[in-house]
Amino acid sequence: MPTFSSRPSGKDDPPGGAGGAAEPDPSLPAPFSTQLPSPGPAPLSPKVRLSREGAVAGYGLLAAAELEEGEVLFSVPRSAVLSQHTSSIQALLQEAQEALQSQSGWVPLLLALLHEYTASDSPWQPYFSLWQDFRSLDHPMFWPEEERTRLLQGTGIPEAVDKDLANIHMEYSSIILPFMKSHPSIFDPKLHTLDLYKQLVAFVMAYSFQEPLEEEDEDEKGPNPPMMVPVADILNHVANHNANLEYSPQCLRMVTTQPISKGQEIFNTYGQMANWQLLHMYGFAEPYPGNTNDTADIQMVTVREAALQRAGGEAQQQLVSEQWDFLCQLEMVGEEGAFVLGWHEVLTEEELSMTLKVLCMSEEEFREYKEKDGWEDDSEEEENSTLSNEALSRLKAPCKKLLYDSVLLTLESYGSDLKAEQDLLNNKEAYEKLSRREQQALHVRYGQKRILHQLLELVH
Repeated sequence: MPTFSSRPSGKDDPPGGAGGAAEPDPSLPAPFSTQLPSPGPAPLSPKVRLSREGAVAGYGLLAAAELEEGEVLFSVPRSAVLSQHTSSIQALLQEAQEALQSQSGWVPLLLALLHEYTASDSPWQPYFSLWQDFRSLDHPMFWPEEERTRLLQGTGIPEAVDKDLANIHMEYSSIILPFMKSHPSIFDPKLHTLDLYKQLVAFVMAYSFQEPLEEEDEDEKGPNPPMMVPVADILNHVANHNANLEYSPQCLRMVTTQPISKGQEIFNTYGQMANWQLLHMYGFAEPYPGNTNDTADIQMVTVREAALQRAGGEAQQQLVSEQWDFLCQLEMVGEEGAFVLGWHEVLTEEELSMTLKVLCMSEEEFREYKEKDGWEDDSEEEENSTLSNEALSRLKAPCKKLLYDSVLLTLESYGSDLKAEQDLLNNKEAYEKLSRREQQALHVRYGQKRILHQLLELVH
């Protein structure tokens, strides 16, 4: 899976908005229905309004009246969705689809955006007018490397950004540039630069939607390509959302998922996103304790390092190495993998359960287990592999110790400790003096450390 990927639904905090409410905010642009190819999105429900005031960030969609569960807030016809299939160069992209295949799967959409964004006669110009430029996108990929490292060390974001930037440069030089040079009447490398391409990648990260496939279809075809959905990309995101986007062959509809009181903001969801994913892909994070989907990672190699540190000599270290190699063969671990911890359970429970069990085996136990190729007949043990918080507290002592040591090593990878960040969050005056980037990075670090400290208490 590519490092940069589209969400099932959602957007970042928008620099622009759209009108259409019964009492329009005069600071909002003209209604989307006048800005997009006909037919444009249906008018907003009279029960909602778009406004800066009352939204958590940028523009937001607010309830102008009481809303019941299942109410349609607006619908967007398929013809108003901007994708590789609706762009004015869709025939050209279709013809070249084999040459435009890439690891991300985004190249056709990005080429469509490069063209439509810079073509003065594009019917999508009113949509792009909401983003006079993309400098308001503040993804970590645009932060200076020093700032990114200083603020996000230990969170996993710097490594993800490095992969993104490498992929962006590779795709631009090996796929985008050759395609543009073969179609000089449409593209100009001096106009459609690497810098603009990078900004459009962030735009797709923050504002695109990805229509879900049935599980069997995704196995055969891979995920659907991302698309830009006007109006829907105005809604802000929280984990505890109250609306979501529904897909039909004719249109996409934003529908409430619970009753909403007058004046309350209406939130969409991007899926179950941890704070590091939100900051990496959308440029923001949810303050603690709002993100119930937050996670923390323990790098798989960190558990190996902890096992090697406790090994009592060369023979024990050799055993750990053999056990690790065996786990690699079973595809339970990898050099770049991570064990993912949620607030209530381990999300990679099978991998962590197996890793702890194998790395805590004596040499005799491991030889016997290896002869069986890792297969167990004990169904009860298999059932107990679910690593809820309660199950973690009941782990055998050697497994607890290995996990405890692994958490301590993980916490060492951050540049600051939990107490210092707790004090900063509790000091409103000091917190407000932080830059926006410092605040967002603080929310990511703090949530991860809270989860890690919770695990320390469970396995102490």
